[in-house]
Amino acid sequence: MLLIHCPYCGVERPETEFSCRGEAHIIRPADPSTQTDEQWAEFLYLRENPKGLYAERWRHIHGCGRFFNAVRETVSDKFVKVYKAGEPKPDLEALAKEMSA
Repeated sequence: MLLIHCPYCGVERPETEFSCRGEAHIIRPADPSTQTDEQWAEFLYLRENPKGLYAERWRHIHGCGRFFNAVRETVSDKFVKVYKAGEPKPDLEALAKEMSA
């Protein structure tokens, strides 16, 4: 079972208390009406799916209910870093180098 640390509650709880909401740091177009159908479909449906470090948006649904971001290693499912919503995305290349050192 995965244990996930909530940066708001300060507790480490089982993954069943959380819900993954997809890729983090996706910016909604300022004026969606100016987007073509192809651009809108890309915004809604196309996401990265890398092997390695990946920034995701999570919600502590059975705890504080707040959204936060996490960097997860997709091969091992290890959570490398969790951080509050609104904080900048960590440098994934630097984190990968730290992990391999």
